[in-house]
Order: sequence, then C-alpha cells, then structure tokens
Amino acid sequence: MTPELSVVIPAHNEAGCIEPTLRQLAVVLEREIIDYEVVVVNDNSSDATAEILDRLTSVNPRLKRQDNSPPNGFGWAVRCGIDHAQGEWVAVMMADASDDPEDLVRFFRKAKESGHDAVFGNRFLSGGRVVDYPLPKLLLNRLTNWLICLLFVIRYTDVTNAFKLYRKTTLEGLKPFLSPHFNLTVELPLKVIVRGYSYSVLSNSWHNRKKGESKLKIKEMGSRYWFIILYCLIEKWLSVGDYRK
Repeated sequence: MTPELSVVIPAHNEAGCIEPTLRQLAVVLEREIIDYEVVVVNDNSSDATAEILDRLTSVNPRLKRQDNSPPNGFGWAVRCGIDHAQGEWVAVMMADASDDPEDLVRFFRKAKESGHDAVFGNRFLSGGRVVDYPLPKLLLNRLTNWLICLLFVIRYTDVTNAFKLYRKTTLEGLKPFLSPHFNLTVELPLKVIVRGYSYSVLSNSWHNRKKGESKLKIKEMGSRYWFIILYCLIEKWLSVGDYRK
C-alpha cells in the first residue's frame, strides 16, 4: 500500500547520529498516526552507518535502507531517495537531528490543508529559530538569501534551508535534476517558484549537529550554489515558460 508520506534522509558516515534521529522520527509520526515510510540513503559510508540501518530496518518495516552507488554526494543521495520514495508527499530531512520531526508533522498537515504543491521551511520567520549556527555561516546564509530574493523578485527568505516537503508529482515536474551536492537544496525550491508551482511557507527550527562532522564545505559549495542560482535565473527570464507547470 502506498504511504502518504515519504521521508528521505541522506546519510554519509552518520553512525553517531542516525539511530536517535530515526527513533525520534518514528515516535512522532506514529503518535500522529501518519502513514509513512523513511528512505535512508546510505551514501558510501565507511563507518557503521550501514550496520545500524540493517539492525533498525529489521524491526521497523517502515524504514528502508537504500544504497547510493557512486557518484556520491548529498545531492546524488537525495535524488536516489526521491527516486525510491513511494509516498504522495516527500520530505527531505537531515540524518544529524538538526530538523525537528514536530515541524514535519505541521508541514504535512499544512500540505493537506492548503492543497499546495510544496511547503517550505523558514528558520527566520516568527516562531522559527536556529541553535548554535556558526556566525560566519549564518552571515553568509543571510547574504545569499537576500541576493536570491533580489534576483528572483521573491519574498521567501530561506531558500537555502534544506527542510522542505513536496508532492511527489511536483518533484517529477522539476526533473531533470542538475545538482550533485548541497546545491540541490537551492535547485528544488527555485524550480518550484520559477515553474509556477504553488507553495506555503512555515517557520521551522534548526539545531546544529551534536555529533559527527558537517558535510557542507563552504569553499567547495560557493561556486556550485551560484551555478544553480544562475541556471534557474536563466530559466526564469529566458525560457519563455517552456518548463512551467
């Protein structure tokens, strides 16, 4: 039977985080009686991530392990998870417990209530918050989002926030995906906006990871982010609506 909600979680060397993240997520979704599946994409981990997932999937049939063959990277892993997701709605969450499952419940309820094609998170709206966000990354985040708002003439001020919920059919309409890394977090919402899909925006919280190492490297990602931003900008202004919904 097709679940209502699929949660895609990319995981590269997340042995220190993945089990409590998945257990907390399951507790919240089952408490709310949401028909769900969790697709965890093991992205070529060299630690015990795969073994932990095997143990957890053996006791929770809603949890699925999917291995991402090379090439590897955050974007590739999320794309792999999307391809294997069966739900009507697909959320992308982090393996390090930086996203709150309670927010996911609110997003899912809003999606069903509004009838929109996507629900975007904004950590900087009233009710949102960030905890232990390194100051240099925070400043760069706000500058990048300000420039995106200016270039695309939009009011959504947290495009770089990875925590979002999409109709599966909407994701199909955003293909082909171009981003192999964290720039996928920008590609998906910008294509939603540029291609004329409807969306709601809700506040959400974000907590910096307590264990493991962040996979986002600013030096590596700067040019990749701007490649995708410029690609979507070209589509917005020069495609004459060829890709619109």
